[in-house]
Amino acid sequence: MVKVTVVGSCSMDLVVTSPKRPQAGETVLGSSFKTVPGGKGANQAVAASRLGADVFMIGCVGSDHYGKEIIDNLRKNGVKTDYVKPVADLESGTAHIVLAEGDNSIIVVKGANDAVTPAYVEGAKAAIEQADIVLIQQETPEETVLYTADLCAKAGVPLVVNPAPARPVHERIIEQAAYLTPNEHEAAYLFPTLRQEEALKKYPEKLLITEGAQGVRYYDGNQEVLVPSYRVEAVDTTGAGDTFNAAFAVAAAEGKGLEESLRFANRAASLSVTKFGAQGGMPSRKEVEEHLS
Repeated sequence: MVKVTVVGSCSMDLVVTSPKRPQAGETVLGSSFKTVPGGKGANQAVAASRLGADVFMIGCVGSDHYGKEIIDNLRKNGVKTDYVKPVADLESGTAHIVLAEGDNSIIVVKGANDAVTPAYVEGAKAAIEQADIVLIQQETPEETVLYTADLCAKAGVPLVVNPAPARPVHERIIEQAAYLTPNEHEAAYLFPTLRQEEALKKYPEKLLITEGAQGVRYYDGNQEVLVPSYRVEAVDTTGAGDTFNAAFAVAAAEGKGLEESLRFANRAASLSVTKFGAQGGMPSRKEVEEHLS
């Protein structure tokens, strides 16, 4: 069983389902409202655990009802929460999600996730140094991502950087990451002076650009490779990217080749969108392997 450590956000998703997305100044009637645990970090931790990894989560929640629910949910899904701490006087992070017209729109309020500082990560560095692979995203402070990249580099632990939500990424993070996994929009934000094909060539077998239902694209040193996704009927696309990142990290840590790891990740992500909620459709290892075969 590979050891995966996730540094990142833990939140509660407040999800509204509606037949249409409101325009500015418009009110529409929704069809449902649910609260479900989320946050890109917690999502990736849960997905990796369901896929058979031994997972540590490093993150913060508020000292509120949502915080307790988030920690309980991580534990229920087999994630180790030794380094998930409630922060006094801060509310848990929330994601306000509208599901409409076959896609989602999301506003994230970071709350206690801003307390995942370099000092906080330093206190949990044993979980990083002992990991086979580390995952991080960008719903925590920028300096925390840089500090984690430095820790991983010193420990010789491969780091998967999921640069979402989009914001500038320090060049040292890019150089020290084993893999960068932006979607097309995030890639354009990361490399504003480069065309996509130029960015891929600059970072062969490191820059993995996800293209939704099309699959994921990378440069293998000789040519661009598109690893196609799998066609399914989507119910809720929230968390598909988190499932992809977790599945890719698990497969890579197990020693699978790049293309095989990406196929495994694409299959897991495709299954995740067939049910409601970021974590609701995240598949087990058995489900992914059955559908791959």
